[in-house]
Amino acid sequence: MTAFKSDFMNVLQSRGFIHQISDPDSLDALAAKGEVVAYVGYDCTAPSLHVGHLLSIMMLHWLQATGNKPIALMGGGTTRVGDPSGRDETRKILSYEQIDANKESIKGTFSKFITFGDGHSDALMADNAEWLTKLNYIEMLREIGRHFSINRMLTMDSVKLRLDREQELSFIEFNYMILQSYDFVELARRYKCNLQMGGSDQWGNIVTGVDLGRRMGTHQLHALTCPLLTTASGAKMGKTAAGAVWLNGDMLSPYDYWQYWRNTEDADVGRFLKLFTLLPIDEIERLAKLQGAEINDAKKILATEATALMHGRDAAEKAEATARTTFEQGGTAQDLPSVEIARAELDAGIGVLAAFAEKTGLVASNGEARRQIKAGGLKVNDAPVTDEKMTLTTTDLSADGVIKLSMGKKKHVLLRLA
Repeated sequence: MTAFKSDFMNVLQSRGFIHQISDPDSLDALAAKGEVVAYVGYDCTAPSLHVGHLLSIMMLHWLQATGNKPIALMGGGTTRVGDPSGRDETRKILSYEQIDANKESIKGTFSKFITFGDGHSDALMADNAEWLTKLNYIEMLREIGRHFSINRMLTMDSVKLRLDREQELSFIEFNYMILQSYDFVELARRYKCNLQMGGSDQWGNIVTGVDLGRRMGTHQLHALTCPLLTTASGAKMGKTAAGAVWLNGDMLSPYDYWQYWRNTEDADVGRFLKLFTLLPIDEIERLAKLQGAEINDAKKILATEATALMHGRDAAEKAEATARTTFEQGGTAQDLPSVEIARAELDAGIGVLAAFAEKTGLVASNGEARRQIKAGGLKVNDAPVTDEKMTLTTTDLSADGVIKLSMGKKKHVLLRLA
């Protein structure tokens, strides 16, 4: 391990955030003096960020916690182009109205992790639409485009991998790295920004920005990337069979968010505690050593601490209590995710396949529901479903006025009368 002088670099290293750094000694010296101004860019492709974005948000948190200044850059401009990194197909072009709506929906996430204000290390939020949408194309070619080599651009992973797979790369996407590089220069000029952070798939784009800054006469710029996280079994972080693990509570409930972390693989518990909680390293190392059934206690701590950061301590403890009631005590917790249905619909009867697939989304399709029934994986009110033609009616309502649908041991939804 490298011996850094600054708290910022030591924290990132000890917690597993560092993948590549362009000039470690220079960046460490700036951080030791509290002079790092760093940004991470977030495109507005959906109404919420997801767990895959959490790594860079935590890096912004630790940057501020060690006396340096974070910038959350909203991609109001770059989202209009679309980042080709890690993709085999062109991103869907969103309307300007949709981009703006997504941007507003995303903004609130950051205040949970960093503090905004006017002080030395207070965070600020910027939007690259402010300068990118005002660029004149001819001037951009003359002032910015002349610094880019097509030969070099073709070697970047975001371009090369797409071409190697013989997948189409549109001209609009090819321009993305130019815009991202210019963002770095613009932030350097406006806010004295000197570091861009991101996932390892962004390394090429970030160092291109460092080079553009040198060519356009800014102060020295730096690049730092974190590893792209996969689970111990090789799955990509932030994706589940049910879809993305969203950060906004209206797109994924705090309970489901808690469950996501509770279901962490044993081999990942220590690593995720370092990356996604604020617990001290010595406490994390103690928890990571737990074996057998005790590792579940560490997973619950991970789930509660990660959920508390995102949704608040009360929501995290409520989610933990709901899980305890549901799994350990065999009860029906009223705080489980629920779906409202009309009494008339329930009076007429709802097929069990439709209840699990269409109504609750516990399974992806009727076919999947049939397979789960044959495997004994579906339950209604804790009783295994054995007949795929079963119909749910008002007679299935519990004393609490709900019908509890379960897939496996950990996925539950309540059908509740509207």
